[in-house]
Amino acid sequence: MSATVVIDRRSEPVMPSSCGSGCGCASASKPVVQPPPEGKVSVNGVEIEAEAIAREIQNHPAEDGATAWRSAAQALVLRELMLQAARGAGLDPSPERDHAGRVETEEEALIRAILDLAPEPQKAGEAECRRYYDANPHRFRMPTLIEASHILLEPGSGDPEGWEKAEREARALAAELGDDPADFAAAARAFSACPTSRQDGSLGQVRPGELVAEIQSVLERLPEQTTSRVPVRSRFGWHVLRHHRSIPGKTLPYEMAAGKIAEMLDARAWMMSVAAYVLQLAREAEIEGVVLDPDSMAVAPSPPPRAAGGRVSAPL
Repeated sequence: MSATVVIDRRSEPVMPSSCGSGCGCASASKPVVQPPPEGKVSVNGVEIEAEAIAREIQNHPAEDGATAWRSAAQALVLRELMLQAARGAGLDPSPERDHAGRVETEEEALIRAILDLAPEPQKAGEAECRRYYDANPHRFRMPTLIEASHILLEPGSGDPEGWEKAEREARALAAELGDDPADFAAAARAFSACPTSRQDGSLGQVRPGELVAEIQSVLERLPEQTTSRVPVRSRFGWHVLRHHRSIPGKTLPYEMAAGKIAEMLDARAWMMSVAAYVLQLAREAEIEGVVLDPDSMAVAPSPPPRAAGGRVSAPL
């Protein structure tokens, strides 16, 4: 059965974001239940063993086992397809080392070598970079920062009585403090259970999403240079908050973004060229057991990031 692959041209680069506040936010992937094998999976007569697919499933978390199994099988089919093409072309693996010191396996080097045969796309020009910048202003807008401090009153015990006592102490402190920053700093050093007490309770300049939602919401409504009169509860305890100042977000000038835009557009063009190249390999192959669809093209196994001078770069 010949595979049909549709190149997905809909994806957009994702601007990076991070949460370094230590607020305890986390995510966990759902466990995947492995379904029974769905028949023979092979590439040009070379079978992908069910055991290999079962091992690969851990790299493809999904809502259900069948979806995870298909994703794992598609990834291994694409890998086998590229390895066969590389060996058929007589390519000699030459493992490289990336900036982190990781060394490719011979198979990763072969996959990189066959993908290097994809046609080199045209580099992004000034007009194309400018069009992208003008069409995506939200990607170059820095978020508004809030410079804030807090005082954490932890409950002495996890029962309702412990939480009620901590709340009473927090309410009394919030009512007494007023808006004087020196008084707040002294109270933070004296009463806060958070390590930030050593810095007068300072949370630094925080971005949206870096703090737990309860605290972020209050800070955004609290006027500058004021202390909250009502403490806020989180899973850590009760917080008395102070909003020092807001730093409005600004749009990054085109001149500062142009280089990264060009890198991103060049990387996207290269990935499109690779997808078209792999599409042609798949059309010429006999693939059984899976259908290579647009989503499966995104799970093609890839080697570690290229060393300096390579064509793969991180998205903007």
